[in-house]
Amino acid sequence: MPHRVVVLALDGLLPFELGIPQRIFGLARSCEAGDRGSSLYEVVTCSVRAPGPVSTDADFTVMVRHGPEALAAADTVVVPASYELGPVHDEGRLTDELAAAFAHIRPGTRLVSICTGSYVLAAAGYLDGRPATTHWSSADHFQRLFPQVRVDPDVLFVDDGDVLTSAGVAAGIDLCLHIVRRDHGTAVANDVARSTVVPPHRDGGQAQYIRRPVPQAQSATTTGARAWALGRLDRPILLRDMAQQESMSVRTFTRRFRDEVGISPGQWLTQQRVERARALLESSDLSVDQVAQESGFGTATSLRQHIQTALGVSPTSYRRTFRAGAGGR
Repeated sequence: MPHRVVVLALDGLLPFELGIPQRIFGLARSCEAGDRGSSLYEVVTCSVRAPGPVSTDADFTVMVRHGPEALAAADTVVVPASYELGPVHDEGRLTDELAAAFAHIRPGTRLVSICTGSYVLAAAGYLDGRPATTHWSSADHFQRLFPQVRVDPDVLFVDDGDVLTSAGVAAGIDLCLHIVRRDHGTAVANDVARSTVVPPHRDGGQAQYIRRPVPQAQSATTTGARAWALGRLDRPILLRDMAQQESMSVRTFTRRFRDEVGISPGQWLTQQRVERARALLESSDLSVDQVAQESGFGTATSLRQHIQTALGVSPTSYRRTFRAGAGGR
């Protein structure tokens, strides 16, 4: 049976965010030979009330066919942002309607928020003592309202196992693609990304959008150096080599890199090498030593350390999980 995703449509919702789960999860199909594969998710939209119209922040409403009882059958619940959260946003407490709706959710259901949908999860107590994120412009208010939540305002999303939160708007795409990858591997997630014409993984975090929303026209960038590095991840790459690709000093390059990507060149390189290793573990029969060489970690020991830090599992366990699930689950 497909994994059932139920999206909770709240009054004042943002239509773009409401459509993200349907688009990303709706396109995910198993990698079965000879055909397009079967749907891996079933996506249902529900309201906190009986089926009917739900207001948006635009000049139209949306008709929702399911009431809150749909939450009882959810494997994953997604809460997009809303501009009409009322006491949830102002006082950190659920309305009676929301509390009644959340009562339908079964224990163990995976919970996901997009943008300020995190306020709803926090008000319901699901984020107590957990790491989480929200839109950078709301992070300070969110932290004051919910001091028991460990807020990270810089990242695009936070995966804390059964509860996941994303930053603003398009970061919901990043999070949903991450969930597809977590559930079914890189190949399926990449197919969805190609179909929606978005990158399967974005570099950095929210910090790049806070500091420099739009790079100055015709200013020097680090794009060429990043492309150069991606083409040689299996070889040693020094910071000065990357800086030379853009004819910059190391200091200038490092500062500009942080402005554009939100993290240091070293952190970015490690991220890219982990992504390369994940793809090889899923799609090739290379040994762990060979994967370490091809991804630029050099030794199997170094690869194990980085995969364990990034993913919480060993390379062998990661391969076993996603190679076994290559036909879809």
